[in-house]
Amino acid sequence: MLDSTKKRPPIFLRRLGWIAGGIVLAVFLAFIFGYFVMLLWNWVMPALFNLPVIDYWMAFGIIILARLIFGGIGGNGHSKKDHHDRYYGSKFKRKFSRDCGPMSKWSHYEEYWKEEGEQSFKDFVARKEAEKENNPAI
Repeated sequence: MLDSTKKRPPIFLRRLGWIAGGIVLAVFLAFIFGYFVMLLWNWVMPALFNLPVIDYWMAFGIIILARLIFGGIGGNGHSKKDHHDRYYGSKFKRKFSRDCGPMSKWSHYEEYWKEEGEQSFKDFVARKEAEKENNPAI
């Protein structure tokens, strides 16, 4: 059973411990990753492309170089949601783009579909099926 008289360290020290532990873990994983990059490079690249064998620090440098070229440093401040919003628009943008600009015509689409669109579509399908029956080459 836990002794209720023991005091837990202040929240500041606990958070500092988690941060320090996270940093140590990240550094450890970076070294492990560099080692595996070195092993894979030395196994594949010299045999396939006649490239030289590299040491650990060269592998670590390749990781950093690849990150700089292809991914940048850090998370670049954008989440997957930001990526989606940038290319497809957010709900906020869609809401206000209905009132002005080229999207204003589409603000009535749902109402049109409920009132006329569904029946118009059914008429269109019936017309196409009748054309298909009359002209089987289509």
